[in-house]
This record gives sequence, structure tokens and C-alpha cells, in this order.
Amino acid sequence: MITPTPAIILLSGGLDSATCLAIARDQGFAPLYTMAFDYGQRHRHELIAAAQLAADGAVREHRVIRIDLRQFGGSALTGDAAVPKDRDESQMSAAGVPITYVPARNTIFLAYALAWAEVLDAPNVFIGVNAIDYSGYPDCRPDFIEAFQRAANLGTKFAGRFKIHAPLIHLTKAQIIRRGTELGVDYGQTHSCYDPDETGAACGHCDSCLLRKKGFEDAGVPDPTRYHA
Repeated sequence: MITPTPAIILLSGGLDSATCLAIARDQGFAPLYTMAFDYGQRHRHELIAAAQLAADGAVREHRVIRIDLRQFGGSALTGDAAVPKDRDESQMSAAGVPITYVPARNTIFLAYALAWAEVLDAPNVFIGVNAIDYSGYPDCRPDFIEAFQRAANLGTKFAGRFKIHAPLIHLTKAQIIRRGTELGVDYGQTHSCYDPDETGAACGHCDSCLLRKKGFEDAGVPDPTRYHA
């Protein structure tokens, strides 16, 4: 009899995290738990997408953690600064850490996942970070993921058993989309835009939208995103 291997997936509702959920299922992890965060982000429509993905994915439990990162600011996603629009990849890469980076966000998210993992005795956590298609976020780098995993194993009862799975970290956006398509991910349910309208339609011009568009184009997969006029 195969012993169940539970896993927690950080599920933002975006393209990458939806692919991670499909990968975790394909690799045989079960039961699956998902965690999303309502942290004061301007693009809260992603939480609706996360809930739908979790429901359709038949996860055992989906939790939405409410924290207020707006009290610190420092990001266009948690403050009033304008979200950059219509930048090409050279402009994105030349900008250093972009204004859409939320300070310490993945550190905070992984810490919450780690706490739930201890309670569930589920030492596997999936996160959809990516270091290839440019984001410029320091908390998406392999060194950060490896360092957090080491710290988690030192500071919890897992004592070496805790593992962070980052299956997308060395993939391009096109490769991620191809993999998810193979696994049956409905990308029409996902939400990536940093500055959607009140209906949740994507702006089509922020860095996230542009990288998503290019990913579908490069993958040769029709883009199902709903953009506002």
C-alpha cells in the first residue's frame, strides 16, 4: 500500500501557481492543500481565480490567509504608485527590482505555508517562482528558495524532511504553458494582471500581462485571457 504524501501548494490564482497545482497532482502527491493570500493587493481578482482552481482541482482544503501588507507599502501592488505599462523586456531587465515587487512577500507566504505544513505533517510545499522570464524579484531566485528550506529544517520539527518544490524555476513562460497544457490546466481560469478593471478583465499592458501574452505566443497556445477594451 502506498503511503499518502500530502503537499501544500501556494495558489495565487495565476498561471504559474495553477501549473504547480497540476504538477503536484501529476507527481502523485495527495491529499493536496492550497493556500492563497489576501494581503491588500490591488489585483484581488486573483483570489477568485484561486478559489475556482482549488474547487475544480478537488483539493482537500483551500485556505485564504488575510494579512495587511499595505501597512508597509513599498510596492505598486500594495500602494498608490502607478503600475508600469507597455515596457519591453529590455526596459524590464534594466529596471532592477521593479515597483511591483512586494517586500518580503514570498518569505511571508512560505512562513505561513511552513506553519500549516507542521500542523498537517505535510513536509512538501510547492511554489510557482520563476527565475528565467524576467521579473527581477529577489525572492524568486534559487538561492533564496534553498536558503529558506535550510532555515525551515533547522527551526521546525521536520528536522530535514521539509522540502520546497519549485518546478518552474528554470522554465520559460512558454515552457510553463506547454507543460500546463499537457496536464490539462485551463488557463482561462487564471488571473495574472497587476492592474485589472473592476470586472477582473486584464489590462494587457502591465509587465505581468505582457510576459503572459508573450508566453502564449511563444508556446503556440491560444491566449484565453479576457482583456478589457
